[in-house]
Amino acid sequence: MKSQIDVVKTLMEALPYIKKFKDQKIVVKYGGAAQTSDELKMQFAQDIVLLHYVGLKPIIVHGGGKSITDLLSKLGVGTEFIDGQRVTTKEVMRVVEMVLSGDINKEIVSLLNNQGAKAIGISGKDAHFLEASPLNFEKFGYTGVIDHVNPEFVEDILEDGLIPVIAPIASCATIGHPGFNINADLAASKIAIALQANKVLFLTDTAGVLDKNSKLITNLNIAQTHELKADGTIHGGMVPKVDACIEAVKGGVTRAHIIDGRVEHSLLLEILTSSGIGTCIEL
Repeated sequence: MKSQIDVVKTLMEALPYIKKFKDQKIVVKYGGAAQTSDELKMQFAQDIVLLHYVGLKPIIVHGGGKSITDLLSKLGVGTEFIDGQRVTTKEVMRVVEMVLSGDINKEIVSLLNNQGAKAIGISGKDAHFLEASPLNFEKFGYTGVIDHVNPEFVEDILEDGLIPVIAPIASCATIGHPGFNINADLAASKIAIALQANKVLFLTDTAGVLDKNSKLITNLNIAQTHELKADGTIHGGMVPKVDACIEAVKGGVTRAHIIDGRVEHSLLLEILTSSGIGTCIEL
């Protein structure tokens, strides 16, 4: 009986958050270890479907850098990174699109559908959802930055009761152009702003933003985040994630969260419990 009561208590703890976020859009950037473990993949799909069923409107933006690098290696195609950004030649761009739109995207859609949701996979090329220009063509090739998001396309998907799963590949107005490879963190931020999402959550392979003693920092404002970047506390791969958080919050998203995708049901713990996990960044 006690275990049954504990289950009810857990559900009651979640109730205020279900009420608070009902009909709210949340953007989830999905990547890292959560994208490579079969068990974590299934738990991620379960989290998204539960959030969908209780009335939230999840939008998934996924990465796939490791899978892209692995396939390039198997094909004997070299790949280069500068300042953490992949240099995307035309040959690399074909592999990027193959992996993101043709492999990872459809796997996520299948996982969600198998859990009882109705998900649909798209890329930023579809209906010119994401329009981009080169980051620096001479330096990075077809790696791009988003100039414009056309939110109506995804709004229509949400209105139809579907879960959009978005590959971060952007379109170009030039006929025959292969498109642009977009950093998934920055794509998630831009999409969250355009869709006026309540939250954007970034799944990572760490507990969140850590201080110099490797202790988790649970809450930050923009000014504090800039200070931690300036003194080197925030460095390496965490920099683009906090930059994406800052951009989202400045753009009108209420809160941005960096959470540990290696933790079971991390999304539910962050959104539907009082303690939450990870780091929350707000104004």
